[in-house]
Amino acid sequence: MSRVHHFPKGFLWGVSTASYQIEGAAHEDGKGESIWDAYTHTPGKVINNENGDVAADHYHLWRQDIALMKDLGYRTYRFSIAWPRILPAGTGKMNEPGLVFYDHLVDGLLEAGITPVVTLYHWDLPVALSGGWLNRATADAFVEYTDVVTRRLGDRVKMWTTLNEPFCASFSSYAFGYHAPGEKNLAHALQAGHHLLLAHGLAVPVIRANVPLARVSIVVNPAPTIPASSSVLDREACRFQDGLTNRWLLDPLFGRDYPQDMRADFTRMGVWQDLPSYIKPGDMQVISVPLDLLGVNYYSRHIVAGDPDHPDQPELSHGVMPPDAQKTDFGWEVYPQGFYDLLAWLKQTYSPKSMFIAENGVSYGDGPDASGAVHDLRRMDFLRSHLVTLAHAIADGIPVEGYFHWSFLDNFEWAAGFSQRFGLIYTDYATRKRYPKDSAYLYQQIIAANSVSE
Repeated sequence: MSRVHHFPKGFLWGVSTASYQIEGAAHEDGKGESIWDAYTHTPGKVINNENGDVAADHYHLWRQDIALMKDLGYRTYRFSIAWPRILPAGTGKMNEPGLVFYDHLVDGLLEAGITPVVTLYHWDLPVALSGGWLNRATADAFVEYTDVVTRRLGDRVKMWTTLNEPFCASFSSYAFGYHAPGEKNLAHALQAGHHLLLAHGLAVPVIRANVPLARVSIVVNPAPTIPASSSVLDREACRFQDGLTNRWLLDPLFGRDYPQDMRADFTRMGVWQDLPSYIKPGDMQVISVPLDLLGVNYYSRHIVAGDPDHPDQPELSHGVMPPDAQKTDFGWEVYPQGFYDLLAWLKQTYSPKSMFIAENGVSYGDGPDASGAVHDLRRMDFLRSHLVTLAHAIADGIPVEGYFHWSFLDNFEWAAGFSQRFGLIYTDYATRKRYPKDSAYLYQQIIAANSVSE
């Protein structure tokens, strides 16, 4: 007999997307160029040299997409604004057609009874901003952009996120080289990360000034990180990976400054000084502005092993996959317990006022059969198991007030192009036709019942 797990009254149920991944219309209605427009048109950067010029064509099909959300009973929609649509040069002259698009989108959502949740930055930085996030002036430009958008939409949108995954916008983009602008320079990643956090801290009071009763968050993507064994080698590698992926950006957000152990590592590696010139007096106070919510993205865990040939260099670690692991099409381990472990660690370590799950989902390539049905049983299992785990976490006193599934639509998956499908809705990229998957209907049932069965 199945056990039913109920969620709190008023729990936020929704779906998430990001502007560059779904909108298309890359060069329409006065939109400026983003770093992802430039990056995807650089040969060799994206699988099959694909790009988001059209993507899921949400820019033209947003009415259809809202109708689909309404039919499926999805109550909240988290989307991001394309900064270059609003300020094509990053600052200065405002592009009215860009704001009109988001005006119509917000109004359409509200008319359908769907609550809009806005992310201001999901990585599509205007190319025109010289130096990108290496330039402190970009943080000031973000404040200007935030002011424009919140003044325009703040009468209708009350839940705001400044940045999505600043770890990816700094380390994946400036150190690892697989996100725009594609650098491989760890010192630059640390600099970009600081400016991203500064942009967040400067923007929060602007949102609150412009939006009565605003609830403000930042969305992070930490991962539960464990050593592959109890050896000193693996434990040290785990400490470094946890510091890099989790603590380096989270500690400053909660008033702890950059972690001392990682400063020592980065100093040894030659990418850090006691006080880098880009950190100014007062910056850490700005960054640690109190949050109403912490947004959390969870996909999988990290199991970390050290390099026995370089025991004094924990940065030379590698990930380990259990031999019996269930894997996604992206090669990630499916590990629902990690969801609980992460949320418990966040509560214990940082004590956020409240949290919401901004992204949780899985990539499987199931497509429509002859009747148009998409039987994505593995995604259904993923959804059930992770929501059961989330229900356990909430029952144990971990403060989570909402869940947004990633993603509403199959979309352009960054450097992976169109090779990965995270959507509850299957997108035919040739025709732009949408096909709700079986998981979309399961999610509809879970939302209607405000409960999940295991």
